[in-house]
Amino acid sequence: MHPLKNTANENSVSWTRTLAVGSLLGLIGLSLAWELVLAPLRPGSVILALKALPLCIPLVGLLKNRMYTYRWVSLMVWLYFTEGVVRAYSDAAPSRWYALAEALLCVVLFAACALHVRLRFKHAKAAAAAAAI
Repeated sequence: MHPLKNTANENSVSWTRTLAVGSLLGLIGLSLAWELVLAPLRPGSVILALKALPLCIPLVGLLKNRMYTYRWVSLMVWLYFTEGVVRAYSDAAPSRWYALAEALLCVVLFAACALHVRLRFKHAKAAAAAAAI
């Protein structure tokens, strides 16, 4: 295999990993800021900010580059996407924009995770084929 191709493969996988971690951190930050400071559903209530806790669990797996974590995050993120779409439709103006941002971050996270898994499988398959030759 050509060394430049291998570097390009590593860069594309690294890029999807960075995008996944960044969008997950953005989703955590948005969830906390939205429910605690920017537009809380009930002022003084922190109960809805707890929705950010399940997002913290996969952060370690993404940082350690565990394939299994990328797979299940791409499924879990649809719960947050659903919340974003529902609240974008039902909430008033300031909260509506945060809900749309949440939905957008969820789509980016899903795409990054799905692409990351796909590229890693593709590169592993190519490496196995090159090793067999």
